Amino acid sequence: MASRGGGAVTSAPPGDYVYFKSVVPLHKISIGSKLWRYYDFGPKTVPPLICIPGIAGTADVYYKQIMALSMKGYRVISIDVPQVWNHQEWIHSFEKFLDSMNIHHVHIYGTSLGGFLGQIFAQHRPRRVKSLVLSNTFLETHKFAAAMPWSPVVNWTPSFLLKRYLLTGIRDGPHEPFIADSVDFVVGQVETLSREDLSSRLMLNVNVASVGSLSLPDLFITIMDTNDYCAVPQQLKDQVNERYASARRAVLRTGGDFPFLSRPDEVNLYLQLHLRRVGVEPRPDLVQGFTRDGTPGSSNDHKDGSSFDDRPRDNGDRGGSGRDDRETQHSESESHESDEPIPTSTLLANTVLGHSMDDVVNHTFSPKIEVVL
Repeated sequence: MASRGGGAVTSAPPGDYVYFKSVVPLHKISIGSKLWRYYDFGPKTVPPLICIPGIAGTADVYYKQIMALSMKGYRVISIDVPQVWNHQEWIHSFEKFLDSMNIHHVHIYGTSLGGFLGQIFAQHRPRRVKSLVLSNTFLETHKFAAAMPWSPVVNWTPSFLLKRYLLTGIRDGPHEPFIADSVDFVVGQVETLSREDLSSRLMLNVNVASVGSLSLPDLFITIMDTNDYCAVPQQLKDQVNERYASARRAVLRTGGDFPFLSRPDEVNLYLQLHLRRVGVEPRPDLVQGFTRDGTPGSSNDHKDGSSFDDRPRDNGDRGGSGRDDRETQHSESESHESDEPIPTSTLLANTVLGHSMDDVVNHTFSPKIEVVL
């Protein structure tokens, strides 16, 4: 069990995460004074889905989405929010990041603070954001600012106090096993954050601001919320639903604060439905040619090898899972021992929760979660 009080994390990383780290490179790139850490996996010809985490998240928390969606033929980019200290700085920095990647149009999946930042960017750079998936998020930060009167001294607050404050927002147990595992994973990621990372994220969360009118039609927005509990007050989530009254809705009956980890099958299903609805066509024909550096290769280069579906089932000793053990700088990806391509996963490529995408789209089965379309 991971420590909730800012101490060391003692739980072993999940086996699928260990495998993910072994095959998907974590990139680092310096743009101006900002260091960006991100994963970029999937066919580069497909418009990317960019995942923006909440205040306690890192790029790693979306590893289950990267694994599943990339094998379907989608491109997924998961980012760490860099050390930016206000929302205008976030907008400019994120735009420079997209420019450096030669990405002109994006689809954003934002959770909690990440959803707020995604909306702010869509408001001020409307031509670049083609759709939004918002999960357990909010429209304004006034309530968080009022709850943190000591924000003027956040830059001088010790790291362990910042972590303790951050983790108090996560509901303590008891949890069902999958939700408990998701909490442990995120707590482990918080332990990897520096004091400056924590301070900047807290400032983004408490700097008084609100989302203005978006030029993006509601039909290009999906609201995906958990129906049990999360750190974002229900009143703030209700405001999001009222603002985007015609948006599509996907309600997960349970999942807690981190449904992308605790309910990945359901979340991945709705992300696929959203992307298909807004016109993003996957390229499963390019999946077979993925090489271990995350770039599409020729299908003629395909060899037999381990797929995401064939990942180890145990948590054996396969190396560390920290953020810095495999990182490189200046847009270089992690190096791996082999350039062996990752073959298509039959299960992930052909089924979603045991059903084809045609069955899902045509509503010929009843999912275990409530869907409001």
